[in-house]
Amino acid sequence: MSGPKPLIGLTIYRQPGQTGVWNTEMAMIPAFYIEGITRSGGVAVMIPPQQLESAEAKDIIASLDGLMLCGGRDIDPSRYGQTPHSEAEEPDKLRDQLEEKLLSAAIEADLPFLGICRGAQMLNINRGGTLIQHLPDVIGDNRYQKGNAEFSPAEVSVEGDSILRELVGDKVSNAALYHHQAIDQVGKGLKVTAKSEDGIVEAVELEDHPFGVAVQWHPEQTLEDLRIFEGLVEAARKYRGSK
Repeated sequence: MSGPKPLIGLTIYRQPGQTGVWNTEMAMIPAFYIEGITRSGGVAVMIPPQQLESAEAKDIIASLDGLMLCGGRDIDPSRYGQTPHSEAEEPDKLRDQLEEKLLSAAIEADLPFLGICRGAQMLNINRGGTLIQHLPDVIGDNRYQKGNAEFSPAEVSVEGDSILRELVGDKVSNAALYHHQAIDQVGKGLKVTAKSEDGIVEAVELEDHPFGVAVQWHPEQTLEDLRIFEGLVEAARKYRGSK
């Protein structure tokens, strides 16, 4: 397609890591996320955790055509009025703050965005919702997150009258699950657009937004199916053309 490719901002990790002889704090993200965007016709721009004022977050959003909140560590439960579960991970508060500001700015600007796993949870918290902090307490086992980087393929049913359904149809047969937390009370302005066979929320959308889609599973793990990424990139291309 002619014209400049849309710029998609990706939120990334900042945590201990190692490359070569260097073992230090790093800003990074698994390349699968980048591949999802670039294979779908976009340009990936990584946004590392850092201290930002709300005005600076708005400047970043103004420079982009789309935003993707990637997966990662558990969000600080104080953001939704709870104390940490014994199985909760140590939160990356710097990333929490960054994503909160970016997401609020993206919503205000009608910027297309996609949340993946943690990103779906951040959207829900941003809209005043809450999380189930440890799914095994609810369903009785760890089948949603087996650990050791082993994703669980599952069938997810997609609700009608949604952007997600327009992209993938009425179900996703091999959704790659890896989450021990999930959406509980749904935030203001969000609608549930997909559930697992257990009734766990697996996707939400922000109503009255051109493309505010968030999935709890990991489409970057099944890049043979790019439809969700392509949906974001196409929405970003239209947004770019409207500026």
